[in-house]
Amino acid sequence: MKTIANQLLEIEAVKLAPEHPFTWASGIKSPIYCDNRLTISYPSLRRAITQALVDLIQTNWPAVEVIAGTATAGIPQAAWVAEQMNLPLVYVRSQPKDHGTGRQVEGVLPNQAKVVLIDDLISTGGSVLKAAQGVQNDGGEVIGVAGVFSYQLAAATTNFAAAGLEWATVTNYTELIEQAQATGLVTTEQLATLHQWRADPMHWQA
Repeated sequence: MKTIANQLLEIEAVKLAPEHPFTWASGIKSPIYCDNRLTISYPSLRRAITQALVDLIQTNWPAVEVIAGTATAGIPQAAWVAEQMNLPLVYVRSQPKDHGTGRQVEGVLPNQAKVVLIDDLISTGGSVLKAAQGVQNDGGEVIGVAGVFSYQLAAATTNFAAAGLEWATVTNYTELIEQAQATGLVTTEQLATLHQWRADPMHWQA
């Protein structure tokens, strides 16, 4: 949704810096950095995101029985969605605990329950797909992944297809940079650079 993309720019949850790229944890150099954790501090925006996620889930996965959030950034979004949809909530650690019960999924997950997994951000899909595997290892059936924002990288499309999972996000890279141009945050030249990066992030140079 372009409205939410614009609000992410307004609160600087997304930063664009084509001339001074950010370095992701993976080592990828990027002209864009997204921190959707900031959205939890803005009541009107988080309500809009929650409603958009609910609409997304009801449209794509109406058979959902449990909402799951990825730890940690997906937990707030998942909690609000589960509350609005009156559904059970669980959250998924990046890996099983190395002590106690050794659980990866926290909460009550009925066997074969149909689960929609929520993450705040999808880049290559690697981390959320590991979480999905954790849910499935615990007896749940992940029927879809919903996110707030996607970089729309080809790697994500490939990885989700390989996992046999459908996914969708509230807003995405294309909508965001279109809004950035419309509001004068980036020039036409910078826009071209942003498109080049998404086409080949592994080999992009600022």
